[in-house]
Amino acid sequence: MFPFLPSAHKDTKKVRSALLELGKKEGIMDNDSKNLDNPKIPSGFTFFGQFIDHDITFDPTSSLEHQNDPNTIENFRTPVLELDSIYGGGPVASPHLYDITTGGIKLLIDKDFPNDVPRNSQNTALMADPRNDENLIISQLHLAFLKFHNAVVDQVIANGITAPFQAFAEAQRLVRWHYQWIVLYEYLPLIVGKSVIKDILKNGRKFYKFKNKPYIPVEFAMAAFRIGHSQVRPVYKVNSQFTAPIFNSSQDQNHPDPDDLRGGKRAPRRFVEWSNFFNTESGVVQQGKKIDTTISSPMFELPFVPDPKALPQRSLLRGLSFGLPSGQDIAKEMFIRPLLPVDLSDVADLGFDRKTPLWFYILREAQIEKDGTRLGPVGGRIVAEVLIGLLQGDEQSFLRENPDWKPTLGKKGKFRMTDLLKIAGVL
Repeated sequence: MFPFLPSAHKDTKKVRSALLELGKKEGIMDNDSKNLDNPKIPSGFTFFGQFIDHDITFDPTSSLEHQNDPNTIENFRTPVLELDSIYGGGPVASPHLYDITTGGIKLLIDKDFPNDVPRNSQNTALMADPRNDENLIISQLHLAFLKFHNAVVDQVIANGITAPFQAFAEAQRLVRWHYQWIVLYEYLPLIVGKSVIKDILKNGRKFYKFKNKPYIPVEFAMAAFRIGHSQVRPVYKVNSQFTAPIFNSSQDQNHPDPDDLRGGKRAPRRFVEWSNFFNTESGVVQQGKKIDTTISSPMFELPFVPDPKALPQRSLLRGLSFGLPSGQDIAKEMFIRPLLPVDLSDVADLGFDRKTPLWFYILREAQIEKDGTRLGPVGGRIVAEVLIGLLQGDEQSFLRENPDWKPTLGKKGKFRMTDLLKIAGVL
């Protein structure tokens, strides 16, 4: 988005050491007493954001160890909100994802374990994007989308479209459009605020530009859309029988039913009651954590990853390796008043109060400008312009193909995440 801005810092041992200090366990970003709930955003949207990220980005080639050229990194996921993490290449190219007993028009559900994603004999999830099995909650969200598609197939057939190819294509279109509707009209307003969305839809994008096809800017992928790291709770009640930390590094990797929420496991208690994650009549929802520079403690000890194991350290190093501009420079480029050094006085000794790493800056901006309830002006503008731009650049999205379209499932003209979960039969 801002290719002509300089990197915030040169990639030196001194800078790397400072970033490791900033993101370390029991450091500035690790403070449970200040890790407050966000009263505005239910915790389910933390994982919906992760689900979106997996739908549009996949980079297996970049490194934390050396400088990466953003112009040469290939995105192995199409930068379109089209659910290829669910559908893969379709029934012909990805037949292992589909139920052959339905002629391949429904997605595969394991009839013996209907409360879990399909798995092979080694418990590896059968899905187009294995990252959707990183933790129990996103795995269960993936399962909800499988069941949602299958329910929509039934509705399409009941409405008279019975030819298999046409039934699949129409169901897929409806699923994608209703998903896109949630992204634009439920998720984004919570994360960035309605006024930013209205301005972009009315007056256009100012900073995210592309000539032919959309792309994923590094400022988005490596910083602005990593807000979910700050929203994660240390512990979740996933159902009435199971409350556990998101990760517990002391757990045995081979334990069949560990006392944390890591993915890749199948056990009777490992399912999600979605009323704990999205607003329903029950009123038992857990809120996400505030968007700020305080990260839940389990995120500083990720299991089964190479050093550094602290997710904040990994995010900060990734931003450095991609040469991201400072938050202050991007704010000035956007004609937004940057945060003052006093707002960043706790990182002054590390040399980051005037040239702040973009990811940290965006989190602190949300904390200062919006009390952590949503993104501030820099972070919010980047996220909103990219996600709206992806919809506007996709010839098959509802926003491009039929901008006056309204949801046809759930309540007429309205559709929320809870509607999707109800149609899927999981709420």
